[in-house]
Amino acid sequence: MIVIPAIDLKDGRCVRLRQGDMAAETVYADDVPAVARRWQEGGAGLIHLVDLNGAVDGEPRNLPQIEAIMKTVKVKVQVGGGIRSIETVRRYLNAGVSRVVLGTAAITDRAFLEAACREYPRRILLGLDARDGKVAVKGWTAVSDTRAIDLLKELSGLAIGAVIYTDISRDGMLSGPNIPALKEVVEQSAFPVIASGGISRVEDLLAVHALGSRVEGAIVGKALYDGKLDYAAAVKALG
Repeated sequence: MIVIPAIDLKDGRCVRLRQGDMAAETVYADDVPAVARRWQEGGAGLIHLVDLNGAVDGEPRNLPQIEAIMKTVKVKVQVGGGIRSIETVRRYLNAGVSRVVLGTAAITDRAFLEAACREYPRRILLGLDARDGKVAVKGWTAVSDTRAIDLLKELSGLAIGAVIYTDISRDGMLSGPNIPALKEVVEQSAFPVIASGGISRVEDLLAVHALGSRVEGAIVGKALYDGKLDYAAAVKALG
């Protein structure tokens, strides 16, 4: 299991939100490529980027920053937020992005999700963001009637690379991951699982790791930026 540092982009800056609230932001850096370089130099093999404006608006809004990151680092980068067309998928992957994350499209445009998986098998990740077990969409500004577990089952036949499961109530709160919900996702998923939301201590990472070999990684954001979790110590703890 790998530890994946997150860079959330809003208005061209590196920020973190509380429970996905666009008005509850903490700005950590204006120089986004420098942040990515910091994680690369710290030993990260994969960086997770989210275009927060894009997630809400439905189209990329921080492309210049993402393209600048791609020119700055050599490690793998995965990107999510506002990817609602195959043209956007192609643009990111052609720019050197390793994998792209589709979330809202899994609910609102299944044909697009299926087409993306056919064209780029295993390079499409499912962003499964849940509030009270229901899938949230459009940058978490709306919650669907679809249960996260049911959606996982519906998509089990697609060539999805992994599922990123985020419990919105835990995101940015440093309160620890929702282990029971994660356990259910791991048990029901046909794909590798990446945990996200609330991870703030080495003990949280170990609890996620204990869910088994199907857990590919854990995304960590606020705890790293606030200094509550040391990246090197986290990696060392996982051996």
